[in-house]
Amino acid sequence: FSIVGIGDMSGDVFGNGMLLSGHIKLVGAFNHMHIFLDPDPDPVSSFKERQRMFALPRSTWMDYDQKLISKGGGIFPRSAKSITLSEQTRALLGVEDTSMPPNDLIKAMLRAPVDLLWNGGIGTYVKSKNEHHDVVGDRANDGVRVDATELRCKVVGEGGNLGFTQRGRIEFAANGGRMYTDAIDNSAGVDSSDHEVNIKILLDEVVQNGDMTGKQRNSLLAEMTEEVGSLVLRNNYLQTQAMSLALAQAPLLLEVHARLMRQLERDGELDREVEFLPGKEEIDERISIGRGLTAPELSILLAYVKIRLFKQLLRSQLPVDSLNGEELSNYFPTPLRKRFRDLMPSHRLAPDIISTVLANEIVNRAGITFIFRLREETGADAAAIARAYMVARQVFDMPTAWEEVEYLDNVVAAQVQIGILLEGRKLVERASRWLLRNRPQPLDVDAEIAFFADGVPAVARVIPELIPEDGRAQMESSVARLLAARVPEALARTVATYNELLSALDIVEVAKSEQTSVEDVSAVYYRLGEELDLHWMRDQIVDLPRENRWQALARAGLRDDLQSQERLLTRDVLRQESSKSDAASRIAAWIAQNDIAVHRCRQVLVDLKGGPKTDFAMLSVAMREIRSMHVVAGDAADSRAQTAATKHAAGKPKAAARPKPKSKSKSKSKG
Repeated sequence: FSIVGIGDMSGDVFGNGMLLSGHIKLVGAFNHMHIFLDPDPDPVSSFKERQRMFALPRSTWMDYDQKLISKGGGIFPRSAKSITLSEQTRALLGVEDTSMPPNDLIKAMLRAPVDLLWNGGIGTYVKSKNEHHDVVGDRANDGVRVDATELRCKVVGEGGNLGFTQRGRIEFAANGGRMYTDAIDNSAGVDSSDHEVNIKILLDEVVQNGDMTGKQRNSLLAEMTEEVGSLVLRNNYLQTQAMSLALAQAPLLLEVHARLMRQLERDGELDREVEFLPGKEEIDERISIGRGLTAPELSILLAYVKIRLFKQLLRSQLPVDSLNGEELSNYFPTPLRKRFRDLMPSHRLAPDIISTVLANEIVNRAGITFIFRLREETGADAAAIARAYMVARQVFDMPTAWEEVEYLDNVVAAQVQIGILLEGRKLVERASRWLLRNRPQPLDVDAEIAFFADGVPAVARVIPELIPEDGRAQMESSVARLLAARVPEALARTVATYNELLSALDIVEVAKSEQTSVEDVSAVYYRLGEELDLHWMRDQIVDLPRENRWQALARAGLRDDLQSQERLLTRDVLRQESSKSDAASRIAAWIAQNDIAVHRCRQVLVDLKGGPKTDFAMLSVAMREIRSMHVVAGDAADSRAQTAATKHAAGKPKAAARPKPKSKSKSKSKG
């Protein structure tokens, strides 16, 4: 892949970047002294030469072995009045001029049709077409700066800071270019510093306790360098993965992003004008044309949301409750986890580390709007939502699925991976909402995981054989589509169950309360849903529009209500007296006992199916009838129980009345 770069091999940022792949074709670069041009470089020999230069104590582009430069290339001083352009250079840059002043040549290089523009230098080289050079604040580069609309590269990597103005980034992205922000591309440096400080705080305590000498400490720090680098890169990988997912949903979630920005503004945490985020008029225009926030805009929003969540978690009890959890221990390299895990809870920044790790993971894995939307829908605070996320993550074994998806990097198309991750995200979000609405608060994370841990996998195993035929067909279609995209079958089948797997929480809860096997409850739950067309009802609710907050809340409320009724009706059936224990017989007996309510509900659903496209009002009426089945069944069960109790009492012999004790009269004393 072809690259034009800003910088030289003596710089850590530029140099390290140009040594990350042996497939790089560095066709041009410039720094403050020289211009380097190599129209058709050999990737192998040029890579070795860059390695040699990087190892030098100091170097400039003039140290590059010019015998390795392809025909028509060369190294030129920026102090020259004019530079002659070879035929090969003109073809590379897409220009017709036979010579150019150095500044004009640099502009042409910035505009070159290459795969990647790699900024590893100092200065601001790209602005928006509507910005004047004066507002950029980098006079030294006014003569070489270009507009974002002129760029023809596919991707921009910002190793150096401030290479673009923010409006320039947004403009480039709006025109189809791929880039985030310098803060996203540069975040490894800050993360490395944080790890270094926190590791040294831990080891200093070890040294002060006399369990290690200063020399041993320094030796251990050196040993852990590679693993710390891996931990930092892992964080950066997940953050850019989160950006890819956010970008995939940007048009769909623009209205939510707008509400989130308004909330941040109301709380005094965001100034849209300062961050060049769109106002109401522009958002309305984007909604009308189906365009969401750009990647640079989402990068800003992601940063604000992470900072906000970190502060909210740090103020809560959650970090204290998580001192012995994996969020803290997994932050540190393996040697420290093995030897000093018992000291980690007393680390003076332990709550800050836990809050940082959780804020990063929740936003990366569950999305920029996850906390905001669940707070809108449930009223729960950030810490409560974080607890729900932690439970859902483990109960559905999401870390295993995430690892399997990431193992497919460069094996399957990125869009396939994004699709799988979004399906998993949907499950985690719905499960988190369920936990917030249906379990005692605040959630005891470990206890809740233990409550559901065995039952949920058991439900997952029986789902394919219990769901209705059309559901099975959809599941197999999903599996076939993923297999065709080269996804391993085990992962494909796991993902195909996600749409049904939320019901596992209801099923496990009923199984526990009724002291019945998960398999028996599953059989009743799915058979009852099929008998009463509750699965069709659920599909209609999912298809409701959610173009604004109120539609989203109404849709979520209906979905939660239906799910709650499915759970209650399943419990009603299980409590139904029946001579047979199989699901079909139990349901038949229950329907016979509640035939009027069931018939009325079925008739409403038949009418809905035969009518026009369903809307919220229609589904609300149907929901009322579904709810009434549970009420009637409950009343009938209570009546039967009362009748049985009365008969039982009537059949008992009456106890003989106890004789009244004779009263003892007191004699009056004579006066």
